[in-house]
Amino acid sequence: MKFTKMQGLGNDYVYIDCTQQVPDHIPALARRVSDRHFGIGSDGLICILKSDCADFRMDMYNADGSQAEMCGNGIRCVGKFVYEKGLTRKTQITVETLVGVKKLTLHKENGNIAAVTVDMGVPELTPDKIPVLAEGERFLAQPLHVAGQDWTVTCVSMGNPHCVTYVKDPSVLDLETIGPVFENHPLFPARINTEFVRVVDRKTLQMRVWERGSGETMACGTGACAVLVASVLNGYCEREALVHLSGGDLSIRWEEKDGHVYMTGPAVIVFDGEFYGEEI
Repeated sequence: MKFTKMQGLGNDYVYIDCTQQVPDHIPALARRVSDRHFGIGSDGLICILKSDCADFRMDMYNADGSQAEMCGNGIRCVGKFVYEKGLTRKTQITVETLVGVKKLTLHKENGNIAAVTVDMGVPELTPDKIPVLAEGERFLAQPLHVAGQDWTVTCVSMGNPHCVTYVKDPSVLDLETIGPVFENHPLFPARINTEFVRVVDRKTLQMRVWERGSGETMACGTGACAVLVASVLNGYCEREALVHLSGGDLSIRWEEKDGHVYMTGPAVIVFDGEFYGEEI
């Protein structure tokens, strides 16, 4: 099986061109290739397929084999992959995901794609659509008791569910202990991605993220978008800000006119290879 290892701010995935042939048993394959000791090593697996409604389709699987609706860092790398592997010559493309078609703008530098801007769409704030087991129009600055502590959280969906909470210093948190408790809290029926955020100033945010199905990752594109939206709603920052993640920075903008969130960041090919695993 030929593959390409790619990363966006250290959020790394194994990519397979499935436009001609789709492998069997993809959830099991995702677990195998993601294993950092016995596989290729990644936060998950992304399959690039043909689409009936867009230029391409992206199917994304977490390291535990569960399928995710959307991945911001992953979809930027899809844009770079399809251009640099010769699947398209367009720099404006559309990609079908489980949460609809996303528009990508590919930014060229010296003939290659250095960065990608993704129209991430309109954030979902209604609790039952995030989903959060709560009533009301928004789940904004609500108390939540997790891992023996009281937190104040805001929940947003960017196609996948996010819980944003603010702390003095994200770097000192024991996410290996706290993260799984947030992820599997009964308030979140589809589990949750959790962002721990420090407000640096009104145009700068710092975050760490615990992703459902993968654990702590170096970056999360949908999470950075959710963090900006939550921070605007809480009055902490402007509608455009730089978000510092463990793997680097993303520029996030929440347009007032159309309500869409736009994410711009890098996409990097790490290496190409062939995987000779045991039969799945």
